[in-house]
Order: sequence, then structure tokens, then C-alpha cells
Amino acid sequence: MEFIDNPNMFSKTYNPKATEEKILKLRERNLKKPKTYNLKPKSYTILLPLPNITGSLHMGHALNATISDILIRWHRQQGYNAVWLPGLDHAGIATQNVVEKELRKQGQTRFDLGREKFIERVWQWKEKYGEIILEQLKKLGASCDWSRTRFTMDPEYSRAVSEAFIHYYNKGWIYQAERTINWCTRCQTSISDLEVAYKEEKAKFYYIKYGPFTLATVRPETKFGDTALAVNLTDKRYKKYIGKEIEIESLDVSGSLDKPAKTKVLVKVVGDKAVDPEFGTGVIKVTPAHDITDYEISLRHKLPLRQVIDENGRMNKNAGKYSGLKVKEARQKVAADLKAVGLLLKEEPYSHRVAVCSRCDSTVEPLPSEQWFLKMDPSTGSGLAMMARKAIKSGKVKIIPKNFEKIFFDWFTPSRVEGLNNIRDWCISRQLWWGHRLPVWFHESKCVPILGREKEIEKCEHIKVSLTEPKCEHCAAKFIQSEDVLDTWFSSALWPFAGLNKSDVKKFYPSSVLVTARDIINLWVGRMIFSGWEFMGKAPFPEVFIHATVLAKEGGRMSKSLGTGVDPLDLIEKYGADATRFGLIWQSMGNQDIHWAEEHVVAGRKFANKIWNASRFVLQQIGESRRAGARRGSKPKAGIVTQFEQTKTSAEKHLAKYEFGQALHEIYDFFWHDFCDKYLEEAKNSPGPETNRVLIYVLGGSLKLIHPFMPFITEEVRSIMKISDY
Repeated sequence: MEFIDNPNMFSKTYNPKATEEKILKLRERNLKKPKTYNLKPKSYTILLPLPNITGSLHMGHALNATISDILIRWHRQQGYNAVWLPGLDHAGIATQNVVEKELRKQGQTRFDLGREKFIERVWQWKEKYGEIILEQLKKLGASCDWSRTRFTMDPEYSRAVSEAFIHYYNKGWIYQAERTINWCTRCQTSISDLEVAYKEEKAKFYYIKYGPFTLATVRPETKFGDTALAVNLTDKRYKKYIGKEIEIESLDVSGSLDKPAKTKVLVKVVGDKAVDPEFGTGVIKVTPAHDITDYEISLRHKLPLRQVIDENGRMNKNAGKYSGLKVKEARQKVAADLKAVGLLLKEEPYSHRVAVCSRCDSTVEPLPSEQWFLKMDPSTGSGLAMMARKAIKSGKVKIIPKNFEKIFFDWFTPSRVEGLNNIRDWCISRQLWWGHRLPVWFHESKCVPILGREKEIEKCEHIKVSLTEPKCEHCAAKFIQSEDVLDTWFSSALWPFAGLNKSDVKKFYPSSVLVTARDIINLWVGRMIFSGWEFMGKAPFPEVFIHATVLAKEGGRMSKSLGTGVDPLDLIEKYGADATRFGLIWQSMGNQDIHWAEEHVVAGRKFANKIWNASRFVLQQIGESRRAGARRGSKPKAGIVTQFEQTKTSAEKHLAKYEFGQALHEIYDFFWHDFCDKYLEEAKNSPGPETNRVLIYVLGGSLKLIHPFMPFITEEVRSIMKISDY
């Protein structure tokens, strides 16, 4: 450790904004060329969970990035070649929504532009706004290797996505079929089960007479799509009806809308273990086209589908006189008509969870649609879900804290009820324009015979899967590429290896740990695990650390619209990045969610001031005596040195167990109370070479210990003191 001649370079008060701006500028100058790494003998790698190009920094991002940065900086101090690799996700639905909103302000839609021009507009938007969140992460102090930033629509990445699709298709694990899927009526696309959000809604339970049965439903408007009634196989009340067709009275959908009337129809009764005898009256109507559970019942009992709601959320022609009505309008009208003809027995208030699109908050309607699916389980011919399960069960991948394994296994483990399975094949196609187009090609028109080879038309393959446009071997018809794009999570599942160039794959795969939130354990973590095993032959990381969720002070998720959201950039502007990081980690104790309290950021600012003033005092105390043996050498003997070493050992044990809050609390208590409040006061009264050696040793070691948590102030003090052993 060396010292400058003029300790007055320390201003009387610490200015975090000036320090952070200066250090960030210095870093930018050092990021012009990609770094080279000698990863032997020790390497440590983290991949940044891909933020969306639509995103801006929120408290969850800030906590995740701070934790990752602590791990990276701490491992660098331990002599590891520690690398943090960043990237950006193209975020299909979210990005398309943002650009479409911009177009609506101009009185346009994407259809006015056409697909090609619309995609050009999205790229323009990406170039202007797409990397905002990365710049914000830099302000927080994230020490990624920014020269290796990857985007999921980069050409190399896009090729890897198409190759993954082709790989699965050739194994027979990807197929096209009509199934009941989740459909967003606003985004006009399918979405996966894991992209469906739920919100509480006050509704009504309608008790409707179905022949000898009474059943309760919140959706009377779908009754025209009923193809059976179902009861539990063990329910003694209804056992005699199972397998029979019964005649029931129902609403007549012909005639005038203002004249409700009855008609008689035949309906089959099936017995199925999916029916809960305790729910409602124990009888449910099976509407396979508009309920995914009902669809699965229909597969087991070979029931037909009858669609009565269209892609726009309106009743279709199969609803007769109710066609054209919006779903909620039809619900009220059908309920009123049932009551008028004596088939509605009673109504009860009912609160339930309604499915909405997690991207736009619009209603999700289960609808039958022809889509592309990836098989997930041995029951459908694939071992992907089993790969993910085995990785966790065998300990090849550890989820920390362990209690979050339950979320994982709830999704990736088949139901214990015989004949039921909660591992559904993954609907991977989306009806969007922005994203990776399926490498699927269709004949543009009917087969066009080649002169002299007319009989070969019978051999034509009307669908081909290929990286590039194929040519038909048997006719003159051209192929056109599918309009559909792949689910964003399909491409992001490949991030641990597709985000690396060929030389970097050898260095950085697998990474050392994944730091993420619990809400994407199944959306992303599980899918990365089975993708890693399938394409790389090993798991993409040995450990997954699930950090806490940052909630509003009163509890509940932060929301800008409700006034409970907190912008970390506002905190950085007001208190500094170090203080913001301190406030986040101070409250991160175990796996309990954080009820946000800004006073801890204030405490972080005070701690930064304490570090600054203590460092200033030490240099002033040493003064010219550095010539008399003030340099740092062997460890001096003193009680405060022993306390420091104990704190260092304990803090590092906490860090090794991902106990970040506990580590920070111990470091804070030692530095503020033991070192500053006690020892610095004693040092004033006992100046001399030995005291100076102790001051240098403990201050230098403390700065190193604090650095992963508060990098800006510690780096500034280090530069003033010319500390070289960071």
C-alpha cells in the first residue's frame, strides 16, 4: 500500500454523484475492446438474467444485479477470473406492444405498415431505447464484461434458435396440432400456461338446471360449447348416470334475441378423476374448446370440440342469436334468459381468479387453435421434463434456498392422480411479427406439376423444416416461411450457451451460479436446465440462488400505477449507488421478502460518509510518519486486528452461503462501532508507527471487505491511497 503526499485530496464531505460519474467514465474508456481471459486454474462466471429491451431498472433488477455484482467482485478478490456476461432479450410480445402503442399515437396499426416495415420500425426502436436498462445497470455499479453483451436477435443467436427447433423436430419432439390453448384477445396470439397471470375478480356463481342435475358455473355463456357433463368416478350421488346420455332442457339459440326460449338436447355424462366432488355441486359442464382442463377431459373420453367464442373475445356463429356479443355481455344476457325460462335456479356472489395476459393485462380466452408444440414428458414421447427433474433430484443443480424446489417440482412432476398430468406440452408458436420466425416452410400454392414428372406430385412434402428456403423435389411450387414466431422463452432457454461465441462456450459453459427471482423458476430456470442437458450434455449451472422479492412497505407488489413503486434510479440520484445497494442488501435477510424501507438507503449514505471520514482521518493521522514505517507489511498484533480477522472470516462464510444481508450487518457493525467509534478514538491518543501500521492494515482490509457491497466509494478511496491489492 502506498500513500499520496497530500491527504487533503479527501474533501471534508463525500460527494457520491461526482465520484460515481468519474468512475463510470473511466470504466467506459476501458471497455473498447473485448477482454481476454486466462481461466486456469480458477474461473467464476455469472450470466445476467436477460432483461427485456422494453425494460427499465426496477427494484427487482437492482437487487438481482447487486447480488450478482457482490459475488463477482468477491470472487475477483479471491483470485478467480470472475466474469459476468450481460445480454438483452428481444421480448416478443412486450416489444411488439410498445411499438404498436407508438404507432397508435400516430393513428396507425402494424397492418398499415406491413410485416417488413413494422419489423424495421421495431429495430429502430431497439436502437434508440433497447439498451437503456444496461446503461442503468452500469449506474448501479454492475461490473459486467460489457464487451460481450449479446442480444437474442443477433444473427448467431437466431441461427442457434432455429437449429434448436430443427433438432427437436427431427427427434419427433416438435409437432403441429389443434389443441385448446391460452389466447390473448388483445395481442392476438397464443401464450403459454406460464405467461398467464391471474387477478382477483368479483363475479357470480350461477346455479343452472341440467336435467336431473344442478351445476354451478361462473361462465354460463359457454354452455353452447358443452359437449358433456362430468362427475367424479367415486361420487356415489351420480354414479348411476356415468356413461349415459340424458335429455336436458337448454336455451334455444335460434329466433330473436329479445325472446328467450327453451329447447331439448342430449348430453353425455362421463366420470373423470379431474372433477372435484367438493366444488359446487360436484357436477361440471365440459366445454373442451374453452377450458384447458375440460379439453384434457375431452381427450380422455373422446369428446368433440364446439367453439362458441372467437379470437376477438366475441361469441361466434355457433352461439346463434348471441353471436357478436362480447363475452361479458353474453354472460349477462344468457343468465337473464336462463332465469326467464326457469333454468337459472339461483345466483351467489363469487370471488375468483381470472386469467389475463401477463404482458398486456387483457383477458385470456382458452380457444382451439392449430399451433406448434414441444413435447415435455415421457407420456408424450419426450424426456425434457425428466431431464430437469433429474438435475435437481441428483444434486447436479441445487436450488438455494432449498424450499424453492417445491415450485420447481410442482410444475415438472406428473400428477399423482392416475391418468392426469400437469406437465403439458409446451405451445411454442406465437402469432406475432417480432421474434424468431419458425424455420417451417409451406407450399405457397397447390402443387404445380413438372412436365414429364406429373406422377411425382403424390410424393410432395407440403411442410418442410429448414434453416433456408427449401426446394420441392417433386413439383414446381415454391415454399413460403411460416408467419409464426417462437415463444420468447424458447430462445431465452438457450441463453447459457447460445449467448456465447464458440471460443467463449469452452471457457464459460457451464457458469458458476444463476441468480434469479422465484417467478421465473419454471418459465426460465427449468427450461434452461433441460436445454443445457439436451444440447451441451451438462447442466448450465450447478447452483441457482433465488433472491427475495422487493415488496412495497405495506406488503404487496410494487406498482407505479398504485403509487407504491420505487424507482432505483431516483434513489441513486438522491443518495448514490453505493447507498442504494446498501439499502437493498441490508434488508435482504434469508429468503424472506423485503418490505421496502427507504431509511436503510439513508443509513447507507451515512455509512458511506463514515467510510470517507474514517479514511480521511487515517491519512491525516499518519501524515509524514509514513517514512517511519507506516507502510503495510506483516500483520500487526492488536485487539482490533483480531476483531477484523474474525469479522472477515464470518462475513466470507455468510457470502459462501448467499447470506448477503448477514454479511453486511457484521461488516457494518465492526467498521462503524469497533473500528471507528472505539479504535480511532484510541489512536488519537497513542500516535506512532505501530498504531499507524494497525490503522493501515485494518482500514485497507475493511475497504476490501466493503468493496463488493459499495464499490464506488471504496474504489475512490483506493485510488487516493493507491492501494494495489484489491
